Amino acid sequence: MTDPRRLLIASQNPGKAREIAALLKGLPVQVRSLADFPGVVLPEETGETFAANAALKAATVSRATGEWALADDSGLVVPALEGAPGLHSARVAETDEGRIAWLLERMADRPAPEREAYFVCVVVLTDPEGKVRGTWEGRVEGRILEAPRGAGGFGYDPVFFYESAGRSFAEMTREEKAAVSHRGQALRQFRAALSARAFPQLLEAQGA
Repeated sequence: MTDPRRLLIASQNPGKAREIAALLKGLPVQVRSLADFPGVVLPEETGETFAANAALKAATVSRATGEWALADDSGLVVPALEGAPGLHSARVAETDEGRIAWLLERMADRPAPEREAYFVCVVVLTDPEGKVRGTWEGRVEGRILEAPRGAGGFGYDPVFFYESAGRSFAEMTREEKAAVSHRGQALRQFRAALSARAFPQLLEAQGA
C-alpha cells in the first residue's frame, strides 16, 4: 500500500478552502491547507485571466513549500456591468457583506434581462517545483437577486439565484451547491483526471 500523497490547497479564504476540501474527499491524497504553513504569503493577483491568477497562486505556494498545490481563481461575471466584478470579485470590498452591497447598488432597478450573471472557476495544479500540471474550468449560469437570500455559502452566494433549483446558492445545502457549482464542475474534472492517472508524478508516494 502506498503512502498518502499530499496536496496543499493554495487559498487563504476559509470558506473556499473548506469547500474545496469537501469536494476532494475520497481522493488518494492527504489534503492540507495553508494553516499548516503560516509563513506562506499568497502573491498579488496580477494575472489578466482567472487561469493566470490560479497558476500564480499555486506555483508560489508549491515553490515556497515543496508541495503539490491546487489553487483556484473564481469570480462573478455580470455582462450588464461589462463583466464586473470579474477578476476583482474578492477585491471590491473587504467583507462578503460589503461585496454584496457593492453589487446590489450597481444592480438597483436593473430589469430582468440585465440581471443575468455567471460564476466561473479555474483550478490549476502545480508540482513541487511550481510547474503547471493541469488546468480545469467550470461555469454556472444564474441571475442576481434584488436582495440576499439564505444563510449558507460565502461570497456572492446569497444574491446568486440558480434557476434550476429555484433558490440562491446560499439557500442550497453544501452538497446541492457542489453538484452544480462552477467550483464543483472544475474539481470534478480534476478528480476524473487524477482517477485516470493523468498525473503519474502525483501517484508516486510523496512521503507523509
